[in-house]
Amino acid sequence: MISLASPNEIAFSSHMKPGLTLLEIGAERCSDAELLAILLGSGGRGYSALDSANALLDKYGTLAGLMNRPLDEVAQVRGIKAVRAIRLAAAYEVCQRLLKEVARDA
Repeated sequence: MISLASPNEIAFSSHMKPGLTLLEIGAERCSDAELLAILLGSGGRGYSALDSANALLDKYGTLAGLMNRPLDEVAQVRGIKAVRAIRLAAAYEVCQRLLKEVARDA
């Protein structure tokens, strides 16, 4: 697990709630939506990153359902747009490479 500073050592703003949750309970106990919200970084006027993450999961059902979708399709979800779709695609590719690495080392 990646070691992070304690929550007391970091200045939090209200839009970082999923990140604070991760620090308080650990990444493994965060919901899929909270983890996606952390990757998205922020929301927009009138909605949060968590709202966008929930919209993605509502549309695709699961993380597996979301991954490897066309970027322009993912970018149609409220609050995603191209840059956030690219971030999600990069996170997916990192996971794919990690899985290949683990399988090679097994």
